[in-house]
Amino acid sequence: MKTGLFFGSFNPVHIGHLAIANYMVEFTDLNEFWFVVSPHNPLKEKKSLLKSHHRFDMVYKAIENDIRFQVTDIEFRLPQPSYTINTLAYLRERYPKYEFSLIMGMDNLENIQKWKNYEEIINNYRILVYPRPKSKKNEWSNKKNINLVEAPIMEISSSFIRKAIKEKKDIRYFLPSRVYEYIQQMHFYE
Repeated sequence: MKTGLFFGSFNPVHIGHLAIANYMVEFTDLNEFWFVVSPHNPLKEKKSLLKSHHRFDMVYKAIENDIRFQVTDIEFRLPQPSYTINTLAYLRERYPKYEFSLIMGMDNLENIQKWKNYEEIINNYRILVYPRPKSKKNEWSNKKNINLVEAPIMEISSSFIRKAIKEKKDIRYFLPSRVYEYIQQMHFYE
């Protein structure tokens, strides 16, 4: 089973995330796509981060009717902060018949040397890299396990969504409808 792993805070999940997921399962050899909700990325500030279960619930609401997608809270049960290498090792041991590929934006590839044991990740896992605004090929782009994919460039970000909500902008079409309703109901990011 070829499974793409898309790690992120998903604070909140938005249509850009879903478009990338859809592209990966339709235009690459992946059979399925897992959204791995991270409790806390050690390279990001935690101040505007919603509680993990809320972010998990939003991803679930966004994808629940699509059998190609899953959301996992696997990192909620692993030591924190969450390091991708630890999660990958755990998943490889737990699901030995699965062939996992990392999904990341070019902006993350540009900074992969900041990741714990990044060389082990690059050498032992296939990484599917999608383009990001203002990001360019770099020293990592030509490595054996790095595959650049021609996915559409998504200029939307979770920080844009949070800022727009705080400014009382109508951003309903940037989010899956059930996620938009949940955010409004819970008064998140206001």
